[in-house]
Amino acid sequence: MAYSDFSLRKVKKTFGVIEKREPLFEAITPEPMSDWLKETLETSLYFALASSSEKARSEFIVMPLLFETYKRNQHKFAIYSGETLDADKTQGLTGECDFIFSKGEMVHTIQAPVFTLVEAKDIGEGIGQCAAQMIGAQHFNQQEGNEIAEIYGCVTTGEDWQFLKLSDKTLIIDTVRYYLDHVENILGVLQKIIQSCLD
Repeated sequence: MAYSDFSLRKVKKTFGVIEKREPLFEAITPEPMSDWLKETLETSLYFALASSSEKARSEFIVMPLLFETYKRNQHKFAIYSGETLDADKTQGLTGECDFIFSKGEMVHTIQAPVFTLVEAKDIGEGIGQCAAQMIGAQHFNQQEGNEIAEIYGCVTTGEDWQFLKLSDKTLIIDTVRYYLDHVENILGVLQKIIQSCLD
């Protein structure tokens, strides 16, 4: 049993999570793309959209957007890619995570996870896995004595972005989806998450 084995239904049944669907963010401020991101996406989108692999979309679309967010907030959080987050193996809260944002500077091990991102070919199929990783991050922080009230998550196909928030036992799934043809809005949401987690 691992994060990838969870459906949303199984998450709710196993952990007593209450699901809500509502707008997650108010008054998102679009963040303009840097020249670096514009140039990168002009080239990388050609390769990403021509491929059906999640790995290609990860490398060519997702990572540049995450790097852009990091560059605006250097040394305030770390990005981990493909790292294992072991929170509670007995409950299946273990496994590799596509991406994790962790508070603090980049060090060898994850310190305080605040955001997990799952790449999926279908948004709906990735929600359960993302929710499980968010619960894993919550458990991890409790074990480490990190006082972090909210964990954020995202499921993305590269083109579509669906955001989530976990607060105690309440999982909010955003009723608004964000799309790659409005990159500035996706960057705005990522910035909002970072600011919320660092306040």
